[in-house]
Order: sequence, then C-alpha cells, then structure tokens
Amino acid sequence: MTINAVLLAVVIMLGLSLARVHVVLSLLIGAIAGGLLAGLGITATLEAFQEGIQNGAGIALSYALLGAFAVAIAHSGLPQSLAGAVIKRIDAGGTSLMIKYTLFAGLVMMSCFSQNLIPIHIAFIPLLVPPLLLAFNRMQIDRRLIACLITFGLVTTYMFIPYGFGDIYLNQIMLKNVGEAGIDISDISVTKAMAIPALGMFLGLLTAVFISYRKPRQYQQLTIDKDARDAVIDKESTSDDLSQTATRAPMQGKLKTLIALAAIVTAFVVQLYTDSLLLGSMFGFAVFMATGVVKWREADSVFNDGIKLMAMIGFIMITAQGFAEVMKATGEIAPLIDGATNLFAGNKAIAAFVMLGIGLVVTMGIGSSFSTIPIVAAIYVPLCISLGFSPLATVAIIGTAGALGDAGSPASDSTLGPTSGLNVDGQHDHIRDSVIPTFIHYNIPLLAFGWIAAMVL
Repeated sequence: MTINAVLLAVVIMLGLSLARVHVVLSLLIGAIAGGLLAGLGITATLEAFQEGIQNGAGIALSYALLGAFAVAIAHSGLPQSLAGAVIKRIDAGGTSLMIKYTLFAGLVMMSCFSQNLIPIHIAFIPLLVPPLLLAFNRMQIDRRLIACLITFGLVTTYMFIPYGFGDIYLNQIMLKNVGEAGIDISDISVTKAMAIPALGMFLGLLTAVFISYRKPRQYQQLTIDKDARDAVIDKESTSDDLSQTATRAPMQGKLKTLIALAAIVTAFVVQLYTDSLLLGSMFGFAVFMATGVVKWREADSVFNDGIKLMAMIGFIMITAQGFAEVMKATGEIAPLIDGATNLFAGNKAIAAFVMLGIGLVVTMGIGSSFSTIPIVAAIYVPLCISLGFSPLATVAIIGTAGALGDAGSPASDSTLGPTSGLNVDGQHDHIRDSVIPTFIHYNIPLLAFGWIAAMVL
C-alpha cells in the first residue's frame, strides 16, 4: 500500500509540532518529506516551497507594521490610562455586581478592539491586566474566567469581523486560498459563513461567565499586585499634576492619549477607504511620529520592537504558505481526495466532522489559526466540492477548522497572552487556568456549531 505524500507530510508536521519542535522547522521538514516521497526531488521541492513563501510576504509585512503600530500605542500610555480609569472607578464603587460585570464587558470589548479597531493584538494584556489583579482579588474573581473573557475577544473577532486581523484571516488568507483552490469567491459573505460558528463561541462565553466560574475564588494579596496597581495610579496622578502646573512641560498623559485616539481613527479611516491594513498601520504610526509621541530618535527602536512582537507569527504564516505550495506541487491531493470521498461514501455529516477535527489537531499543534488555513484549504476545497458542499458551507468549514484549536493550544497567542498578564504574581497556571478552560468553553461549541454551519449553509 502506497503512502500518500500529502498525508505523510501533514502527519510529520503535526508530530514534530506536538513534540515541541519549532513550528517553522516542523513545517519545513514536513514539506521536504512530502516532496521527496512524491518524487519531486530536493531541488523541485525547495523551488515550490520558495514560490509559496512569496505568497505570504505581503501578509507578513502587514503584521510587522501592525506590530510597530501596537508598540507605538503602548508607548503613548493609552492602555495604562485605561487601567487607571478602571481602578479609580472600582475604588469609588466598591465591589458591586454592576462594577464586576461592567469590568467583564470592558475586558471583552478591549480584547475585541485589539483585533480590529485598535489592532494591537495581545500587546495590551501585560499593560492592562497586571494593574487590575488587585481589584480582581478583592472581588474574588476566578482568573480562569478572565482568561476566557480575553480569549473570546482575541479569537471570535478575527474569525467573524473582516477588519484588522479579521481582514488578514478572512480575506487575505482564507478567501485567497479558497479562491486559488477552485471556488468562485466573488459573491461569498465571510460574515454570513462564520456567523453560526461565532454564535458557538458566544455561548461558550456565557457558559464561562454564568455557570463555570461564577463562584468566588480567593487569591493571595501579594506585594507585586499592589505595586502594579499603585504604579498606574501614581502615573495618572503625576500626569494630572504636571499638566495643571506646567504649561510648557513635556507632553503629558492626557495629550498622548488624545493623540493615540487620533492615530487609531486615522488608521481606521485609511484602511476603510483603501482596503489596506498595511497602509492603515503606516499612517497611524506616522501620526505618532509627526506629533512627537514617538520621537524621531526613538522611531527605530519602537519599530523594531513592533516587528519582534509580530515576527514569529509572520514567519509561521510565510512557512505555512510554502508548505501548502509543496503539497499542491506533489500532485497527490487529488488521490487523497478520491480516497477520502470513498471513505466517507458521500456522507457529508461525517466528512464535515472529520475535517473540523483535523483542523483542531493541526491548529493545536502549530498554535496558529492563520497558518492552518493554507495547509487545509488546498485539501478541503476539492474534497468539499466532490462531496457537494456549497461554497458558503465550504468557507464555514475551512474558517472554523482554522479557528478550532486556537483557544486551548499551549502554543497559541490566545492562551499565552492572557497568561502573561494573569500570572505576573505566580498565581495563574498556564495549562490548568488558561489552556484547559479555554479549550473546553470554545473548542467544543465551535466544533458543534461549525458542523451545524456546514450542514445548513
């Protein structure tokens, strides 16, 4: 029995990823193994890989500029100002249920905005969350719930709203790869396709808030929590005093915050009218430089920090595009599709469930939804066509298969980000308190509602 080269490449890539080999190396080794088994030879395999890399360069550049914009926003002090405002309201209002649920809503909104309106990804978490830990402790809020709140915003927004990171995931990666694989995407609404899976995520959020983690949980009041809280309050007070007493003093907090908001609006409007996230980020960063929030002598370091923030995601996405191109070049996708079609015997329900399950495993392994799409689209599109799925259902399957596993993956930004803010005092375990709760509350409903979308669309 001949082993299918595409299947072997995916198995090798997944096995290495789960064994904690770096994702980029896992993708490269898997691609080479698949190319050699298909008889391409090392030269043809690498040529195909390099051709795929070129397809991901524009996406990676968009990520780099988004990273620079995110660091500039953090440099302006806007996240710290938000944290200070929240703490002051909590200090004034005590620990009422209204305060608590307003705080929950604010965290979800900030997480959502970090993917589109203020596209800074997870950069806001280590700035906004640590100063709030003392308040969380005082209200006896279970930090597993906070992890679920943040992860909901990080994942649901990009998989449902085609703006910011959602534009990259839904339009630049998913629709692009689906179109290249053979489906007419001109009349497809990605929002309509992903509405049912997004509803599953929302039900998971409600379950976490009102059922799973509604009971109080006590944490120790540590010095590090008080210091983080006091640092934000002191900074706010110092800025207020200086702005009132020194008319020619260096630029202070409130003015920087206003400029940050102006930069965000500028980036939003530019992207809206040019349909280019890259241009939006560039113009937003330019506002910070023109106003002196980011000084010319600091521009290089801020830009470099932003590239570092997003570089790993960009490299993984570029490598995933190379992997997908090699899989196409092997010519063994069609035999794999034929074998899978015979295996499912035309049963769309089983086929949809298996495709979603494979997406869960792939994303859990490599830790990036954005990198999963190029890998699965090349295989899933022909399979969906052969089984009779509609174009809208096909997009729903692929989009959900990519998002599945982002929440709940130990290597994903969607779990690493919340842990980075919640564990500064050593009282939040990454696996038990971030990975497992988000896996249960989001992957299970996403799998179920993604399957429903595949069946009804």
